Amino acid sequence: MQSNKMSMPLLLLLLVAAGPQATRAAKPIPNRQLMTEEGDSSRIIQDDIIKTINKHANAGWTAAQNPYFANYTTAQFKHILGVKPTPHNVLNDVPVKTYPRSLMLPKEFDARVTVARVGHLVLWSVSRINISLSVNDLLACCGFMCGDGCDGGYPIMAWRYFVRNGVVTDECDPYFDQVGCKHPGCEPAYPTPVCEKKCKVQNQVWLEKKHFSVNAYRVNSDPHDIMAEVYQNGPVEVAFTVYEDFAHYKSGVYKHITGGMMGGHAVKLIGWGTTDAGEDYWLLANQWNRGWGDDGYFKIIRGTNECGIEEDVVAGMPSTKNMVRNYDSASGVGTAIV
Repeated sequence: MQSNKMSMPLLLLLLVAAGPQATRAAKPIPNRQLMTEEGDSSRIIQDDIIKTINKHANAGWTAAQNPYFANYTTAQFKHILGVKPTPHNVLNDVPVKTYPRSLMLPKEFDARVTVARVGHLVLWSVSRINISLSVNDLLACCGFMCGDGCDGGYPIMAWRYFVRNGVVTDECDPYFDQVGCKHPGCEPAYPTPVCEKKCKVQNQVWLEKKHFSVNAYRVNSDPHDIMAEVYQNGPVEVAFTVYEDFAHYKSGVYKHITGGMMGGHAVKLIGWGTTDAGEDYWLLANQWNRGWGDDGYFKIIRGTNECGIEEDVVAGMPSTKNMVRNYDSASGVGTAIV
């Protein structure tokens, strides 16, 4: 249901790349400054933080040596946290969705096992019609509208790009080369890929491979509204503040305990629940591969806006434009399930 194959800091991390493709990506010259930045050359994974968390009586979660970040410096870790604070003037005309309090919601919900009638095409998710959208299109071609490419950006603006410009399929503009290596564009210390607006596969036309969202909106920060949106329409994208201890998360319900602020990060909120101890939580999918956290997922305290997790929630609904041309109606055209 969810793929965690890459790490890229353009907030949305909107799209999950498919498997290896038959196109080799050119390797740009790395930015050595990120590797040697003063004060940030230490490793992000620290034994002292692990010990502090695991000895904390009220932590509620377990820390561990996540292999995904085994060789990351603090500077490199900060580089993959690309969400920037959205300018207030940008948010003025963005609609905010709310839901009536009379709407009954379950005590627990997990979009991985519960199929919504209509779902968001949450870019990095795979829909019922099995469309995998291109990371490179959004990352390289959205430009200043979305932010600064590999140096971060604004979640709602990436959704607006999806509405106005559409995003091509991953087959058209893949993120992987022919031997299965990650595109270096958003690995630490590499620049943003160049926007080519050309399908890498012969006989495919860029504009014909575009897929769209019909709208882009925010969801009110009240937990009821967020739950209602996920329950009725599918997973949403949320941004929150990451601290050093989050890199060490392994299991349990996260809350910030120790360590400095690293930056903003965007993830996919897919459900909620309550622990046996009565602690309410959100269930989220990260994109740091399955070797991080709880098989690539994590839980965080619900209802207290922990690390700002409830204040920047964005989503959109899929359009059927270009779907009828490319996919059989029996595949579930127009309905995106995550």
